[in-house]
Amino acid sequence: MNDFLFFTSLFVPFYSLLGAILTLPWGIGLVKRTGPRPAAYFNLLTTIFGFIHSLLVFQDIWNREQENIVITWFQAADLKLTFAIELSPVSIGAVVLITGLSLLAQIYALGYMEKDWSLARFFGLLGFFEAALCGLAISDSLFLSYALLEVLTLSTYLLVGFWYAQPLVVTAARDAFLTKRVGDLLLLMGVVTLSTLAGSLDFSDLYEWVQTADLNPLTATFLGIALIAGPAGKCAQFPLHLWLDEAMEGPNPASVMRNSLVVAGGAYVLYKIQPILSLSPVALNVLVVLGTVTAVGATLVSLAQIDIKRALSHSTSAYMGLVFLAVGLEQGGVALMLLLTHAIAKALLFMSSGSIIYTTQSQDLTEMGGLWSRMPATTTAFVVGSAGMVTLLPLGSFWAMLAWADGLVMVSPWVIAVLVLVNGLTALNLTRVFRLIFWGEPQQKTRRAPEVGWPMALPMVILTVIALMLPLMLQQWYLLPDWESIDWYVLSALLTSTILGLAIGSTIHLHKGWSRSTVFGWRLVQDLLGYDFYIDRIYRLTIVSAVAMLSKISAWSDRYLVDGLVNLVGFATIFGGQSLKYSISGQSQAYMLTIIVVISVLGFFISWSLGLLDKLPF
Repeated sequence: MNDFLFFTSLFVPFYSLLGAILTLPWGIGLVKRTGPRPAAYFNLLTTIFGFIHSLLVFQDIWNREQENIVITWFQAADLKLTFAIELSPVSIGAVVLITGLSLLAQIYALGYMEKDWSLARFFGLLGFFEAALCGLAISDSLFLSYALLEVLTLSTYLLVGFWYAQPLVVTAARDAFLTKRVGDLLLLMGVVTLSTLAGSLDFSDLYEWVQTADLNPLTATFLGIALIAGPAGKCAQFPLHLWLDEAMEGPNPASVMRNSLVVAGGAYVLYKIQPILSLSPVALNVLVVLGTVTAVGATLVSLAQIDIKRALSHSTSAYMGLVFLAVGLEQGGVALMLLLTHAIAKALLFMSSGSIIYTTQSQDLTEMGGLWSRMPATTTAFVVGSAGMVTLLPLGSFWAMLAWADGLVMVSPWVIAVLVLVNGLTALNLTRVFRLIFWGEPQQKTRRAPEVGWPMALPMVILTVIALMLPLMLQQWYLLPDWESIDWYVLSALLTSTILGLAIGSTIHLHKGWSRSTVFGWRLVQDLLGYDFYIDRIYRLTIVSAVAMLSKISAWSDRYLVDGLVNLVGFATIFGGQSLKYSISGQSQAYMLTIIVVISVLGFFISWSLGLLDKLPF
């Protein structure tokens, strides 16, 4: 039985795909009398099957060797495209995480979307989303991973634009799709180049090729940057980070998946290609720079947000920046641990924020207050999720940060400063958000706010328990460091940054109107962070303006040069025909003479242009 479950675990993504297909009769309106909820139940049932299957395999896989299954999809001459599958503790563990969080998000969505007229379509998209993520987790082929990343791009577009009747939603879906397409296009260039250089796109073959590869430094650099671009777009890294902020216009259950799993999917691909990136020190340095800039910049931007989902989404970009930094410093194991702890904590935070939005019908932090006594389950979920995000002993992120910092304290001590800064600012931001939502006097929209119903409360409670038990899971998987190997200076620095963030966030003055400061310098800082360092305006003034200018030049050339030349030929033909019709005599001798003269003139010019006349004796 165990062998059967193990070797059939590659079909786990098809559970979710089947669930998505089963929602179609309700999604396209063929079945109307029952309402859309049966479609949600079908999708929920297939997710349960996938979760149980992967969980049973995960319990047994520690006693097995890694298995690689290769399925040839297309082969012609030297071109061979395969679907390579990896069955290992890491890949199956990722599938358990994906199916488990997806299951909780779908139960949560039953309550959050209960009144939505297109519930079946939403659950169908969630199943499509989950299938792509599960396939990405077990993929051992860069070709298959690229294809699944494209599926995630399409899924993001459809889920962000779910409420397509709202103009802002349409704009957000379009921007998210096009921004990701920039990274995907560069990634495709890297995939094609790598298939030519290595002869295979399976990760196991690529790792063997890397050991003997002798690439030109410039080629290795461009290849590495192209491979980085795709994950950078998926993980909302600078300069492809603006889409995640706008993507918060979609339904909150989709935001739970997107901020915990989708961004982690891009980072997981980056982890898989890290040995290839090691061919170019420049590419690794690019990772370090991108990760550092995004981690610090996005954390600062989150401090100035007054929309609850945007305040949390920017911290997602920041923590993915830390993952990029870890991969750039070749700390892949720590990057995976950080992805795990961040996914659980961020899913819990977005479930809590969705409950607040659902019961108050508002996302504005300045309109909230006093909810801690009215929504105890939501408050507990937010507190545990926030504690899991920062280095607060003994929760998961504490060990992830400590394990990473402990290995780099002597090699790259500046990294410790980045970790301490990001951790302290994250604690400050989460404390600020907590005070605005749960503390203080109730406002008009929170005075009568009740706790959410059980479909939304149950997933939050379950995930809260999982977040609290995560250190025990890490210990069982032998992922926690020994106390003897801990650097107490680093531990003290991380804990101090958390305490300082909590202290400052608890004591700073938070005006409910969030009025702009009368001090000019401080107002500039508020605007700079609130508008994301004006990146969108810089894009409009540079890239967008340049593309618009080139478009105008192209349109002018097409209208006046290309069309003008064609119209000139047509006008000359018409004018010549109209002119010649008056000189027609009707005599065949005149026609023959005209033809002979024209052919003679053409022959003379052709001979002259070819230099044939130079050979004549005269």
